Amino acid sequence: MLMMSAKLQMRQSQSLVMTPQLLQSIRLLQFSHLELQAFVDQEMERNPLLETGDGAEPDWRQNAGAEPPDLAQTPVAIADAALSGERHDGEAIADGFEAGGFEGGGFEEPAPGDRETPSTAKDASSLSPASPSGGGGGESFDGAPSIESFAEPRPSLARHALSELAEAIADPLDRRIGEALVEQLDEAGYLRIDPEAVAEALGVEPQRLRGILRRLQDQSEPAGLFALDLADCLAIQLRRLGRLDPVMETVLAHLDLLARRDFATLRRLTSEDETGLMDILSEIRRLDPKPGHAFESGPADVVVPDVVVTEAADGSWRIELNPDALPRVLVDSDYVERIATGRLSSQDRTFLTDCHASANWLVRSLDQRARTILKVASEIVRRQDGFLTRGIEGLKPLTLMAVAEAVGMHESTISRVTANKYIATPRGTFELKFFFTVAIASTGGGDPHSAESVKHRIRILVQAESIGAVLSDDDIADKLKAEGVELARRTVAKYREALGIPSSIQRRREMNARRAAS
Repeated sequence: MLMMSAKLQMRQSQSLVMTPQLLQSIRLLQFSHLELQAFVDQEMERNPLLETGDGAEPDWRQNAGAEPPDLAQTPVAIADAALSGERHDGEAIADGFEAGGFEGGGFEEPAPGDRETPSTAKDASSLSPASPSGGGGGESFDGAPSIESFAEPRPSLARHALSELAEAIADPLDRRIGEALVEQLDEAGYLRIDPEAVAEALGVEPQRLRGILRRLQDQSEPAGLFALDLADCLAIQLRRLGRLDPVMETVLAHLDLLARRDFATLRRLTSEDETGLMDILSEIRRLDPKPGHAFESGPADVVVPDVVVTEAADGSWRIELNPDALPRVLVDSDYVERIATGRLSSQDRTFLTDCHASANWLVRSLDQRARTILKVASEIVRRQDGFLTRGIEGLKPLTLMAVAEAVGMHESTISRVTANKYIATPRGTFELKFFFTVAIASTGGGDPHSAESVKHRIRILVQAESIGAVLSDDDIADKLKAEGVELARRTVAKYREALGIPSSIQRRREMNARRAAS
């Protein structure tokens, strides 16, 4: 017969507990500038002990000896004075119907031996792939208003469309239906809708809605507004010009062939010769594929750099946090002391204690976040000094693990720090993740090449092509191998497609079409 007995045992184990404050600290680290500002504003609304610290120096700048000692031994020096960070402009790239967008957009390198200074940062910033224009809105680098701030703002697309609707349609009910269509316009001026579904949602006959839509398309300016897609937009403009014949309709129905420069198939479909087809192509290129872009659709996205890098007098790089990207938050301790002297209930005292602890935690977390970003950015600049001096060709392979080992942090922490964080350099504003590229082996056993520098070299090879000398992927791979870059043909094709460069067949067709049209 078995006897059951109870006994006590003690076991010791370790486990990582994800406390709410630890989880929030991790989120603070990966927040972008806008997300962080929104979070801080929310905390200040519900915590009466928090106040803005405008004009106060943050803790990371007050504690002069708090920086890692290894940073002082590198060519990178931490600056003492704050910069505005407004040393960058996004390159405005026209997104037209032209499919040969791979031409241009390359990095223009300075003359050998020249190093850019902060005064040339605005010109060099057009090389930045970060695309959104950054900085401080309508002010120049010296704080004076820029010429753009005096320009008359463009009318909004919705307001212009409503005025066109009022002129085109007089019936009150039809006008209300048209207002519902105006609300569906996208930034390009298109109606990406299913007319039957919209008619059913509005409770009207599909035929009536299509009649209203046709009147808006025929009478609205500029021509092409209220189009359903690109082919419809081009057809509207050609119809107003009296050029929408069956041949044009056939070409518009096969825009995919036109984008691929498959002129042989288009000639069979349209029965046009090469000269006639080139005339059609030239006429289509003169049309506006996105008429809505002539109007203001909304505020432009602005990139505020978290870190600013400039060249010091001794040739090293000065790295500092951008004060515009750092929320200034202080704890109002005097307010706490004044309240504590009065009579408080236990519930009020508990609330005040919780607010005080939460406020202190937020200030410490923001300080730690700033120090971490500065530490990681300093290591990245130290390793990518070649990029700052020579451009994209000097970009070295870099991994998150390498930076994590150098700064004594976990790889996941580096990933959070570099996500949605931007650094303003004399060569433009870049996301921190831009500097992390895979390594490509060298044929001679030398230093590996970064993927971005190899892509840049592929772009240069393609831009140097001429009629009768178009390079295939195999040819590009052979040329790169001769330059010391070991790259397979399929990898060349992958990089070429990532750069938006068409295949050699499509590029040859484009060149032949241009020659025939000239």
